[in-house]
Amino acid sequence: MKQLIAFDLDGTLAESKQAIDAEMASLLARLTSVATVAVISGGDWPQFESQLIGNLPKDADLSRLLAMPTSGTKLYRNEGAGWTQIYADNFSPEERDTILAALDKAIVEAGLQDDPAWGDKIEDRGSQITFSALGQQAPLDAKHAWDPDFAKRKKMQAILEPVLPEFTVRTGGSTSLDITRKGIDKAYGIRRLSEITGIATTDMIFMGDAIYPGGNDYAVRAAGVDSVAIRDVTETKRVIEAILFCLSAA
Repeated sequence: MKQLIAFDLDGTLAESKQAIDAEMASLLARLTSVATVAVISGGDWPQFESQLIGNLPKDADLSRLLAMPTSGTKLYRNEGAGWTQIYADNFSPEERDTILAALDKAIVEAGLQDDPAWGDKIEDRGSQITFSALGQQAPLDAKHAWDPDFAKRKKMQAILEPVLPEFTVRTGGSTSLDITRKGIDKAYGIRRLSEITGIATTDMIFMGDAIYPGGNDYAVRAAGVDSVAIRDVTETKRVIEAILFCLSAA
């Protein structure tokens, strides 16, 4: 049986930028009683606090919950006296300037500069820079309608990849691209997780809604970690229920 259950956040545990609902919160709390739980997302730590941690019930075992913002390039854990950052692989100032300059040019070249925006389109998350085409606070209906066939994001990727050879550009949420150092992705986060917890990657399972080539969850499956491709939050709940049944029986 698996010892660690890892999840993506947006589109897997919650709708984009939304808090987990009461049913999901209860299921995750129950899961912490039988396994170690990790959440790996492109969002930064404040997003984890508002979407996930601040909505868990009091009976959740926080000592068995690991939070990995910015695609696993950061790790936070609760050691009894609150949440502590264990590591953060932040960009250098030169790396940051290179990425931001490339993004500014790519937005114009892709013809996306006049799209509506709800909040900032480019967010520096320290160890990851994220482009959100409609801004960080865009409503869900606008996000879902913007790029359903991935064509706009693939165009941005095609523009950025040749000018950012030392970095990786992946699709994130429904309107976003995540940029990290080459080789720094969710698979990297899973390996760091294994080192820190002592749990082998063969004893882990990962769930995400972007487990497809170019998606920011795909690297985990490509690294050989058992993975479940999730369609939506509702399906995640049913899979957690099945895991709880199996682990409780064991």
